[in-house]
Amino acid sequence: MPREIDFAKLKLQDAYDLAILIEEEAEERYKEFAEQMEAFFTPKAAEFFRVMSGYEAKHGHELRARRKTQFGEAPVTVDRTMLWDVEAPAYEKARAFITPRRVLEIALDAEIKAHDFFANALPHVKDAAAKELFEELRLEEVDHQRMVRKQLELQPPDDEGDPDDNIDEPHEM
Repeated sequence: MPREIDFAKLKLQDAYDLAILIEEEAEERYKEFAEQMEAFFTPKAAEFFRVMSGYEAKHGHELRARRKTQFGEAPVTVDRTMLWDVEAPAYEKARAFITPRRVLEIALDAEIKAHDFFANALPHVKDAAAKELFEELRLEEVDHQRMVRKQLELQPPDDEGDPDDNIDEPHEM
């Protein structure tokens, strides 16, 4: 269970560090999903998850650069125990034989979770600069949702079958 984040005491440096950790967690989870999909011979899903991992990595690098510009090598005061699945897709969502539509729905769910994290934190953040960063990140999540929804619109509907019929869940290798 994540440690509680006291958003009222959050400073800009801490906000950057949390945002970077969120991106790292999502990047790692998408990589894990890509490897699982490759193991289950679902190459299109694996490819999409690799692309998503790349997006998360890129955003993490951008945030790290901004943090370094403002705070140099100042030590990080937050850690991964303060978050869990903020933007990372939930482990139980990946399935063998997953459809392209379901892959996009997983990504959309992750973007919605990230948006909600920042939106729910905003009223509690007192530091103006940290609040501004969280608002920027919240709006980016809205853009990400819009992009994923556009891709979803291009997908044909899935068959009516129950996705749990293929219960061979991917697992860590």
